[in-house]
Amino acid sequence: MVMSKAPSIRLENLAVGYGGKAVVGGLNLEFPGGRLTMVVGGSGSGKSTLLKHILQLQPAIEGKIFFGGHDMCSLSRNQMHCIRQRMGVLFQDGALLGSLRLKDNIALPLREHTRLKEAEIMDIVADRLELVGLGHALELFPNELSGGMRKRAGLARALVMDPQVLFCDEPTSGLDPVMSAELDQLLLEMMRHFDMTMVVVTHDLASMRALADHVVVLGDGRCLFQGNLEELERTGDPYLRNFLDRTAEGRDAPRLTRPPLGQDRGVMKRNCDKILGES
Repeated sequence: MVMSKAPSIRLENLAVGYGGKAVVGGLNLEFPGGRLTMVVGGSGSGKSTLLKHILQLQPAIEGKIFFGGHDMCSLSRNQMHCIRQRMGVLFQDGALLGSLRLKDNIALPLREHTRLKEAEIMDIVADRLELVGLGHALELFPNELSGGMRKRAGLARALVMDPQVLFCDEPTSGLDPVMSAELDQLLLEMMRHFDMTMVVVTHDLASMRALADHVVVLGDGRCLFQGNLEELERTGDPYLRNFLDRTAEGRDAPRLTRPPLGQDRGVMKRNCDKILGES
């Protein structure tokens, strides 16, 4: 078995949030190099917030983030620029620029960050689009693509710089079950094709079970679990079992203190009937 040279990502006593208020804190985690880590949890548990902070789009409230051996919270602007060139990001909606053809969307990082000739750039673009099954779509605009195609195009752009680490934010959101399974399979193929670390933020349990080498579960403002999938599936923790088994927590039914429109509904109906000429 060939050992991966892809870097790990390590978090030390990390707290992340907005306006000085932590969404999730006390994080001491490692995303192993060369493996696929799924970060899962309920809505509002801090998954995407954590991703933004690892990418240094938001400053951490406290703690450290290490990319390989580099403390990302203490890097200079130029050093951070170099680290970012080693990262790829698949955004939730693909984040393609609507005014550019697909080939130019994919070429954008190469034109911005390399000195490659245009012919070389187009060769790489064609290769990445072929990898994700879009070799026929170079001349199309984003609005001419289906939702699944836009996700795959976003993945091609994320891979165009041969990243050491690929981050994916809710890659299967908005896709039907068949397209979700196809994208899961594509991510696995990319892991085999490239020597890289992959971190996938999701609430999709089917994707977690299909992809995960390593799992991190966030909830209640902290990390509730980190380890392999088999260990997670055996857990007896009530919160984790509810999440894994998709069990709803009991809560009282809402009570209306007055009808939503009350007597106003009758007035509205009479006015509409009059306008429509109905009795």
